[in-house]
Amino acid sequence: MILCIQDVLNARQVQNACQMLNDVAWIDGRKTAGWHAKLVKNNRQADGASPRVGSLRTDLLDHIKAHEVFRLAARPRSMSPLLLSRYDKGMGYGMHVDDALMEGLRTDISFTLFLSDPETYEGGDLTMSTTAGEQSFKLPAGSLILYPSTTLHRVEEVTGGVRLAAVGWAQSYIRDAACREILFDLETARLALFQREGKTPEFDLMSKSAANLLRLWAET
Repeated sequence: MILCIQDVLNARQVQNACQMLNDVAWIDGRKTAGWHAKLVKNNRQADGASPRVGSLRTDLLDHIKAHEVFRLAARPRSMSPLLLSRYDKGMGYGMHVDDALMEGLRTDISFTLFLSDPETYEGGDLTMSTTAGEQSFKLPAGSLILYPSTTLHRVEEVTGGVRLAAVGWAQSYIRDAACREILFDLETARLALFQREGKTPEFDLMSKSAANLLRLWAET
């Protein structure tokens, strides 16, 4: 499941994050890439040794974890620290798949939180290779896209402006992507039914099924 989530950050939170990133040191993004991804990665990342960067990463991750749709879609058991990335003109990240393990974390879900207004830079689309062909995404600032970490993807070359984003990974309680999607769809329908009709026998049956599927599939 590839899912776009709007308004993870509001306009003020986006502005504050971008202002903080104007005053940090940037390092070569290849330092955090796997041996094969280094060949196609061309970007910069905020230096994680800076307390200022650490504070921003924690703040952004808290906003992501607090978003209800993200929680329902990802079912996160643990999450990696965020990487704050910068793509200047001429930079991009060629086709790759994310590492399966990162510092003891099994990467089930990858996500990108867009920080730059799409009107302020050219290129820089996040392109996924799917069974239906390639799909490209360039979301509004403050929006997030999540997708299975098994997905081949790339960041198109930025041809103008600056692309800022936060990227991260989650290990899910639900390892299988198809099972996560079933639970997400069922929970979305269950919430809609409750909002429309309240607590009915049908709602109770859906709740029972959702809980029992979670028991069946969850890894604790």
